[in-house]
Amino acid sequence: MRTLKLQFPDDALPTLEVFVRQTTEARVFRRAQAVREVLKGQRLQTVSDTLHFTYSALRKWVYRFAHQGPQGLIDRPRSGRPRKVTCALEQHLNRLVDEDPLHHGSIYSQWSCRALATILAQQTGIQIGRESVREVLKKGVCPTFYTWRFLPGCTTHDANRTW
Repeated sequence: MRTLKLQFPDDALPTLEVFVRQTTEARVFRRAQAVREVLKGQRLQTVSDTLHFTYSALRKWVYRFAHQGPQGLIDRPRSGRPRKVTCALEQHLNRLVDEDPLHHGSIYSQWSCRALATILAQQTGIQIGRESVREVLKKGVCPTFYTWRFLPGCTTHDANRTW
């Protein structure tokens, strides 16, 4: 294991102490705690073993802190596919849940996840699956939706679940 050849400014430890107290995200808090221990003189291997980080991950966070300061400990934006269900689509779905399914051609008097996905696709042109519909409704925006049992279009696992 190589030794760290980094120079930290004199105010690095007080800055990190303040950052640890102010951060609210658990992952960032753990990273800041680990880097703080390294700044206090603990060896990387000791800190990584104690706080259950891999050696390479801890080394990366220490280097980022040395070069970027506390902002280096914050998660960077990740690439990936953008969300299919936007806020506007969620609002449209929640308005749809409040409507009577019989007015939309359903043969059931209660909505199913599959029926909601179908009507949403007809009205907006955006295809989403019943699981995406279920996740939007599960967020708690419309808690009365989950008072049903065994609706068509949702799995038995969903129906047996208490929400």
